[in-house]
Amino acid sequence: MTSSREMSSVQPDILGAAPFRLPETVTHRDLLAKYFRTLGNPTRLRILELLRERERPVGELVDQLRTSQPYVSNQLACLRWCGLVATRRNHRTVYYRLANARVEQILALAQSLLDDNADHVAACCVIDSQSS
Repeated sequence: MTSSREMSSVQPDILGAAPFRLPETVTHRDLLAKYFRTLGNPTRLRILELLRERERPVGELVDQLRTSQPYVSNQLACLRWCGLVATRRNHRTVYYRLANARVEQILALAQSLLDDNADHVAACCVIDSQSS
């Protein structure tokens, strides 16, 4: 499906607060590319790798990643918004986990493909030079 789709131009944000604007027309290809960019951030990938082992609270992810809590929370919000992670609340603590088995499959397949092509990926200058 690569045809343009009309989408509502105003959508609620992740917390249902202030709206943000979507482009007037978005193609399926545009959305898929944006979805894959979610996985293009090393911190988000590391979070997913940690959550492959077991569910974890934000504080533990902050300790493992050795970065700030606001940064980790922003990355988790992105992953949650895109449907890659889910949450469970236990009193005041929120635990994050992979949303479902398909996320694990995506990660395993990507690793398998990388194993076959790591030298080429490492030498690629095109991907690093592209913006967005």
